[in-house]
Amino acid sequence: MENPSININENSCQLGTERSVIREIFEYGNMRAEKVGRENVFDFSLGNPAVPTPDCINQSITRLVNDKSFNVHGYTSAQGAYDARSSIAKNIRDRFAVNAQADDIYITCGAAASLAITLNALCNPGDGVIAFAPYFPEYKVFVNAAGAEFTAVSADTEHFQIDFASLEKAIAPQTKAVIVNSPNNPSGVVLTEQTITRLCEILDKYSKQYNHPIYIISDEPYRELVYDGASVPYIPEFYADTIVCYSYSKSLSLAGERIGYIFVSPKVVESRRIYAAVCGAGRKLGYVCAPALMQYAIAENPGCVCDTEQYKINRDLLYNALTEYGYSCVYPDGAFYLFVKSPTGDSVSFCEFAKKYDLLLVPSDSFGCKGYMRVSYCVDTDMIRRALPIFKKVIDSI
Repeated sequence: MENPSININENSCQLGTERSVIREIFEYGNMRAEKVGRENVFDFSLGNPAVPTPDCINQSITRLVNDKSFNVHGYTSAQGAYDARSSIAKNIRDRFAVNAQADDIYITCGAAASLAITLNALCNPGDGVIAFAPYFPEYKVFVNAAGAEFTAVSADTEHFQIDFASLEKAIAPQTKAVIVNSPNNPSGVVLTEQTITRLCEILDKYSKQYNHPIYIISDEPYRELVYDGASVPYIPEFYADTIVCYSYSKSLSLAGERIGYIFVSPKVVESRRIYAAVCGAGRKLGYVCAPALMQYAIAENPGCVCDTEQYKINRDLLYNALTEYGYSCVYPDGAFYLFVKSPTGDSVSFCEFAKKYDLLLVPSDSFGCKGYMRVSYCVDTDMIRRALPIFKKVIDSI
């Protein structure tokens, strides 16, 4: 065939060709490690948990793999094994004032699948979805892939809560949903109960004005990663039309196993239709029957959480040192990220300068909030200690 013409999805080709900024820096770190040695690269790019997976999970996995009485590697129901969904629902009932049942739960391949399925379940072409800066960059990819328009509300850079004046300007008749992420990636900030209450009041007002629900999609992979007694409000307790997207990647250090769930609150208007749409979106996208082994392990260990004390140690070590060196940092109550203001005002050029010292930081531009850097401290504490002189050298050199 001479000079064949191909016609593929150019948007998909572009997304596959140009990785996210986070992944690009991570891959750059791997390349540098091959040249100068892993111990000489100070990679704070990826949110890859360093705290060990809890023993109870590892023990369950080992026992399940060795149990010959049933097919642990076989298909489950498309929405997840009933026992696993029942266990998750009971855990929600035990912890929160929401009457979750097994048939409100759809088990997924992590938070990304949860978000993609939920957005495809809710959105029609022309619908709008709002997120609050700073936000996880892939939100825009997931929203656009669902046929909706993505709108970012500018960051409240004083408290990193929600800029409600900007939110009210952003809400429109076509607004279908608002994505809430608390504790936040990349800032580590936890939205207060006062903030959540005000958000719910505004969405309720506009839902009535436009005569259709504006859903909250609560993205919660960091719910359990909080420090110093911080409390994360459970949004279904405050707002009826809430869908929770959860992942065990961070709370159990299972990032590579890809396991999470969607919870369609029974308080949602026509919740059975919404749940059916979630099941249909999972089918349409090919996200059915999440990894069975992980489903069974999760079912056996409701409420299990990894030891987050190491993250607190890392946070305090890094925050205290960087602020002493002259960096301005947002104080994080949760997650495992430090959001640091660029000393030069330009995060991209500063991160490029830091690369000269093999210090790998993520510029904040793709998070919708320019002038900051995300520093992921879910790393070995020794690496942080060894990196601190580099942080000081970089800021003293500009």
